[in-house]
Amino acid sequence: MLKQSLLALALAGVVCTVTASAVAQNNGSNDQQSAPAGAPSEQWHGHHHLDPEQRAEMLNKQLKLTSDQQSKVLEILKSEQSQMEKLRSDSSLSQDDRWPKMMEIRKSTNDQIRALLDPDQQKKWDAMQSRREQGQGHHEGQGTGQGTGQGTGAAPDSSEQK
Repeated sequence: MLKQSLLALALAGVVCTVTASAVAQNNGSNDQQSAPAGAPSEQWHGHHHLDPEQRAEMLNKQLKLTSDQQSKVLEILKSEQSQMEKLRSDSSLSQDDRWPKMMEIRKSTNDQIRALLDPDQQKKWDAMQSRREQGQGHHEGQGTGQGTGQGTGAAPDSSEQK
């Protein structure tokens, strides 16, 4: 069970890498300027709150998608969002039952997106995934300079409980 949980957590990280890496490379040191309305740290710690259009745009900038790829990626991300919302609202599932299903959806989304990419884009995609699996591009160890989402909007559980 622990092994499955760790695998599921790693797969969740893959999805996070896509958006976090895109934001990190796209925004550089100007993180605060292009932050969505609300908290600037949302880009770093709450990217899962981005809508499919915002996620598709980040991927577009990161991978330089064609217009055809952009529309297909957007469809895939909208489908993922719909499936995830359906799972979250299914009160008959326990968290232990829901989590593997969510990981399956995320893996499927990643596989579908990768299949749309040309070989050069796939190399970039794979590098993004690799960085994510190594724990880079997420919370601590960001490597994009000081202050990237580590202010008052940072995850309270990591610093307040110590």
